[in-house]
Amino acid sequence: MNKSGIGVGSASIILVFAVLCLTIFSLITYVVAGNDKALVDAKHNLVTGYYFADYQAELILENIITAEEIPESVGDVIIHKGFDEISGIETVFFSTPISETKALFVNVFLSGDGAEILSWRMYNTDEWIYDGSLNVWTGDED
Repeated sequence: MNKSGIGVGSASIILVFAVLCLTIFSLITYVVAGNDKALVDAKHNLVTGYYFADYQAELILENIITAEEIPESVGDVIIHKGFDEISGIETVFFSTPISETKALFVNVFLSGDGAEILSWRMYNTDEWIYDGSLNVWTGDED
């Protein structure tokens, strides 16, 4: 007796393979979604921190402009006086924290009728440490 068609064993192997593929794809999707959520949370924290630091910098700048003389500090933010050698003007600069590794640095020129913003930038405050511990083969024989 000749049988034609797919046997029960072949159908079971195809079914097990399909379930295995779906399981692997669902695990990959779960991991990627978790990574995307972590990235979105980090971006959210950075943007929220930036706008809060921007708000604080605006308040500090307003306090500096309305003061009769430049204060040494506003709250817990230290105000630094500087001199721009290129333009020959005296400047005031300070920074407000955005996160543990970033800060908003503000540099302004104070004139009689207000302030001219020279720079208003976010900088990385994390210390970079060179790690030369990786032994790379240079081709020289010892």
